[in-house]
Amino acid sequence: MKKSLFCFIAAIALSFLFNGCAGVRPPDTTEPLFFKLPLKLYPEFTDDMGYDGLEHGILQSISYLRKLPAERQIKFGNDSYDAAHLIESLEFFMDFIDRRPSGHEINTFIRSNYLVYRYFRQAKSVDVFFTGYYEPFLKGSLKKSDEYRFPVYGLPEDLDEIDLSLFSSKFKGKKIVGRYTDEPKFVPYYERSEIDTCKPLEQSAPCLAWVNDRVDLFFLQIQGSGIIYLDNGQKMNVHYHASNGRPYRSIGKLLINEGKVAGEDMSMQKIREYLHEHPEEIQDILNHNPSYIFFKLEEDGPFGCFGAKLTPGRSIALEKRFFPSAALAFIEAQKPLVDGEGRIMEWTDFSRFVLNQDTGGAIRGPGRADLFWGNGAYAEMAAGYMRHTGSMCFLVLRPDTM
Repeated sequence: MKKSLFCFIAAIALSFLFNGCAGVRPPDTTEPLFFKLPLKLYPEFTDDMGYDGLEHGILQSISYLRKLPAERQIKFGNDSYDAAHLIESLEFFMDFIDRRPSGHEINTFIRSNYLVYRYFRQAKSVDVFFTGYYEPFLKGSLKKSDEYRFPVYGLPEDLDEIDLSLFSSKFKGKKIVGRYTDEPKFVPYYERSEIDTCKPLEQSAPCLAWVNDRVDLFFLQIQGSGIIYLDNGQKMNVHYHASNGRPYRSIGKLLINEGKVAGEDMSMQKIREYLHEHPEEIQDILNHNPSYIFFKLEEDGPFGCFGAKLTPGRSIALEKRFFPSAALAFIEAQKPLVDGEGRIMEWTDFSRFVLNQDTGGAIRGPGRADLFWGNGAYAEMAAGYMRHTGSMCFLVLRPDTM
């Protein structure tokens, strides 16, 4: 099975919950999507996190880029820069922010040394739709019991995939996931309702742990990674390994369409609330989504699709084919302000530097971005409710700077 990581996220978060891929579909065009901004259109660069965590994020991107051939070309719209140049670009930036520069200093530094690219369509800059994701905590056990009875499965032995590009170049990047029957015949892999009801994986897939809540398990599959706190006092990091290849169907959209939750109220928290209040409907609602995720154990994490350990507030998930891998970006969006009881009082503007280190099945097109918030109560709150438009641009060192 081809290696995959937290990036199914990445799946990710609200975009999965609400409409499967809430955002802009990829434009049907081959024209460049990113263009260099003239200095007069550079945004005002500020960082609401005071550069905290940024060095860690940059080092993770550098680690990934160093594994590539130095001459590997990474596209920024019409332009391309090799991996060696991106490493230099990140190192130069990291050395400067180590001084904790003022707003004036960081803007002067960027204007003097960096090119800035932004997404444009029909000569107009385009906003980005932001959602969030986080790393959930679950309660579990290594042994099945009346309390812990919902399995967290590892990769099934009978799950296989076929690379369709082997048959035709028009299928480049396409694959199908399934299993072989006794005929033999290759068929789609079991969907969620079959896995949960008929339990075909009991003989073919390792059970990494048992958890006490099937809704928590469902959301673990949405997020793609999490920490299970075991009843023996230990904990385990579980990360996305593979999916059953079935399409994702949004249970959030289902609840809206059936009039059970108002569209304007929809959030991850609202879905949990509805399921808690209607336990008799849980399995049918979860079965609406035939997609199922299998996990693996890691000593650390969570990790993005480039193997980078994600940095809370600094790592973003984007569609791979549109954005420069591991590159430095600058975003402007909104974040929640909460009171002492964890309730959102208001949403406030923020801006910060981030790194492109992940992707996700719901992150489709250049108009979508998913921000990793980390773990804990605030991260869950921010990820659960974030559905805001904002802006994003990418920075790269001017070739003639060094």
